[in-house]
Amino acid sequence: MSTKPHGPSTTEAVDDYLKAILELSGLAEQRVSSNALAGHLEIRAASVTGMLQKLANQRPSFVKYEKHYGVRLTEMGKRRALEILRHHRLLERFLHDVLDFSWDEVHDEAERLEHYISERLEDRIAAKLGDPDVDPHGHVIPEKDGAVAARDEVALSKWPCGVPALISSVSDRNATALREMKRLGLTPGAGLMVQPGRRNASLLVSVGGKPAFRVSHELASEILVLAGSPAGPQ
Repeated sequence: MSTKPHGPSTTEAVDDYLKAILELSGLAEQRVSSNALAGHLEIRAASVTGMLQKLANQRPSFVKYEKHYGVRLTEMGKRRALEILRHHRLLERFLHDVLDFSWDEVHDEAERLEHYISERLEDRIAAKLGDPDVDPHGHVIPEKDGAVAARDEVALSKWPCGVPALISSVSDRNATALREMKRLGLTPGAGLMVQPGRRNASLLVSVGGKPAFRVSHELASEILVLAGSPAGPQ
């Protein structure tokens, strides 16, 4: 992948918008509201609306936007967003595995670098890492052609009691939360079970068959799980 798509040039801000829309819309490519985008990017909703109108008016365009109905990516916008997402997740893996950054540090570093790596450097990083499938937080790395494997993930906060689960991925946006997950052993590949009990403020969770402990709903909502048991450490 090149650092720029065919068609209109992009800026860091545009790339950030496209990647955020992709992350919020998911593989189903649902429309994303301006408020949801504003919350994800941590900027004012009015600023988001202005940028979306600007992007929608470009020809050819990265997005399709209708006021009150939200925004979705065009095919060109999706290609660019997947390209940036691949850069980001490969960089996180490289920073973690090769340069020994901790998993709560790599997100911000990758955010700064993702816009600038060349196709050649992208290929070298992927080859050096053995073409990894996931980043340090368990997120699927898009393939070079933009393909992304689908997974039927559910937030731990919504997982039923007594059903074995496997942590598939965790949010990388909060360094404090990542450090807490690491401390508790709530990392990708770990097997767990939600134990019966009151769920008003927290969940009672057992990891790897060890004694159960409390996990706040806020933290549990940042952890995505799949049905099953661990096949071994990742």
